[in-house]
Amino acid sequence: MIPPALFIRKLKLRASAGSPPDDAAQVVVIIADGVRPDALGRAIDQGRLSALASLRDEGSLSTITSAFPSVTGPAYAPFIMGRYPGGVGLPGLRWHDRSRQVVRASGHSRSYVGSEMRFVDRDIDSASPTIFELAKPSMGALSVIARGLRWRDRIGRSPAFVARAAITHFRGNVRGWLAIDRQIGEEVARRLRTSRMRFAFVALTGIDKTSHAAGQNDPLVLDAMRIVDDTVAQIRSDAERDGRWEKMHLWVGSDHGHSSVSEHEDLAGLLKEWGYRTLAHPWAFNSSADIAVMVSGNAMAHLYVEIEQRSRPWWPALGARWSDLTKRLLARESVDLMILPTGQSSCEIHTRGRGMAKLTWSESVYSYLPQSGDPLDIGEQLALDDGFAYDATIDTDYPDSLVQIANLAASPRSGDIILSAAREWDYRARYEPIPHVSSHGALHREHMLVPLLLNRVPARAPRRTVDVMPSALAALGIAAPKTLDGISFF
Repeated sequence: MIPPALFIRKLKLRASAGSPPDDAAQVVVIIADGVRPDALGRAIDQGRLSALASLRDEGSLSTITSAFPSVTGPAYAPFIMGRYPGGVGLPGLRWHDRSRQVVRASGHSRSYVGSEMRFVDRDIDSASPTIFELAKPSMGALSVIARGLRWRDRIGRSPAFVARAAITHFRGNVRGWLAIDRQIGEEVARRLRTSRMRFAFVALTGIDKTSHAAGQNDPLVLDAMRIVDDTVAQIRSDAERDGRWEKMHLWVGSDHGHSSVSEHEDLAGLLKEWGYRTLAHPWAFNSSADIAVMVSGNAMAHLYVEIEQRSRPWWPALGARWSDLTKRLLARESVDLMILPTGQSSCEIHTRGRGMAKLTWSESVYSYLPQSGDPLDIGEQLALDDGFAYDATIDTDYPDSLVQIANLAASPRSGDIILSAAREWDYRARYEPIPHVSSHGALHREHMLVPLLLNRVPARAPRRTVDVMPSALAALGIAAPKTLDGISFF
């Protein structure tokens, strides 16, 4: 016979790790991938999104900052792990493995566009838990990060679905993504109706796909927004009918924004013209390359030099061989910010015409020192914590830039040159099934500011996407790990 104390302990463990009781809290996070705050707010104000309008009226609609690089995949890490992407090993949608310990295949480079997406869970920091591992049972739909989910709870990972998504992508079938969103939304609503999940992460990518093809203000993007609205309406209706709504947190956010693109700088092609041997996707197999070119979004890029070295080199020591390259890049109209890591806790920020500044950091304290100019247009800033660093930059063209640059430059997997593209430019002219008229990935406001819609009023104003995961844990009554970058707004 089981002792009463042990029996009670087993019941408690089952309640925390297994199916929650019917009256337990639930958190559902829907990512309206790629929507800007102004576009979402305008559609709500115009009466086009009634379910989202109800959430706003009952709770709040905030504008918060995403992560750099502001691109799908890496920018999901804050929502699922409460960490900045560079810190968990996702410096971009594409990156080069200088250590050759993670990516052992020829080229030693990773691209999460296509089949290598299956390696994300293996590539991310094993010491940083996902919310799927902390809140069980959970569900993920079109989640690039899925560690901790049972296979049956990974919606959109079946071979048949992957094949359908691949065909839709490579054929450039924009409307096909809307049909996928509709199917995903309906399946998520059905699962929430029939299974008592504690946490659900749902990515609907139609807004991003249609924005790339037609721009954020196109009617097709509104069609994608309506699918998000319909999904929210169905989830809410089901929860109200079976008595779960009062305990449900239903949140809608985005991982990045968008801005128009009229010029495409073929970065890998440009470097070839300058006489460099390059390694770049989709043909990342050049064993004699001088430079690895890893583009994300497509408005940011990592460039890796001295790639025969296994350990990371730093500036200014690299300048003896590569200063001519940085000067030529900085002279290009496509380049807005050039970030040169100078050590584990410092970097230089360069701009054409606005000079250079140094950024240093230590234990979430940041100092920004203009040298030949003020690239971020914030003046000298000394010993700012996370909150003051946010306040100093939020109204500029580069919101939250001090924190975001520091966390990306410090990543061991980041490039030796990090580029953030100028407005109207991106860095990938070829290999895109859909010619991009809108893009993202850079540090500009249009890319970095995203909406967060909550069905309950938060205790404090949300600031960053890294705050969502600890807030979800708080809503579920789960203690947050001390290693998180974000803090709960509840």
